[in-house]
Amino acid sequence: MLQETTTAAAAGGNNAEALNQMSFAHLLQNFDFVGWVVFITLALMSILSVYWIVINFIKNMRLRGTSDRVIGTFWETPNAQDAIRYMEEQSRAEPFSKIALDAAQAAAHHQRHEGSRLVESLNRSEFVDRALRQAVTRESMRLESGLTVLATVGSTAPFVGLLGTVWGIYHALIKIGATGQASIDAVAGPVGEALIMTAIGLFVAIPAVLAYNFFIRLNRVTNNKFDTFAHDLHDFFATGARVGELPAKR
Repeated sequence: MLQETTTAAAAGGNNAEALNQMSFAHLLQNFDFVGWVVFITLALMSILSVYWIVINFIKNMRLRGTSDRVIGTFWETPNAQDAIRYMEEQSRAEPFSKIALDAAQAAAHHQRHEGSRLVESLNRSEFVDRALRQAVTRESMRLESGLTVLATVGSTAPFVGLLGTVWGIYHALIKIGATGQASIDAVAGPVGEALIMTAIGLFVAIPAVLAYNFFIRLNRVTNNKFDTFAHDLHDFFATGARVGELPAKR
């Protein structure tokens, strides 16, 4: 009876020690150079991911709240000069006003150079259309800022965590071979500790992937608005009126 009790107590102690070795604190205490490199890399990935998630969320929510107002005010303003002045008053981060201003500047530039080679090579419609294409492309690229980082983090963080796990298991096996202990309590601690790195990699990657898909969807909707607004602007500055409307006073 005494021997059985002693054996049970020893097994319980070994299990407790194995569980203690599976903790995150124990993992940090036993990092080598490669382990620290992997952990710091995952930490930096997480920080960059959170930063761009917050930045893009704020940017998209702000754009969603102001785009309809900016577009509506532009078309509801009866005088074209007043509408352009309103666009000039918008913040530098507001994309629809920048697209409208580029179209207005292109139309004004073409009008100022009537009779020159510019007018002979490109008519007003083509000149405005080229300016609008450049403006839409520029603003679309600004919408995508940070998405490359999110895509990179989402695709590589699990592998970085897996590298930490493989390295940790390698060292665990070396330790087991050196001590000659291959029981479950000797194996579970080091291997479980190494698997924490894979879990960290997944915790870093999953939010980045979800955010990337979310922002791609929002950007697709915004790009459609860009195209629609640019089409109406082209009609307005090339012919003097939007499709389906009477010519505006300019």
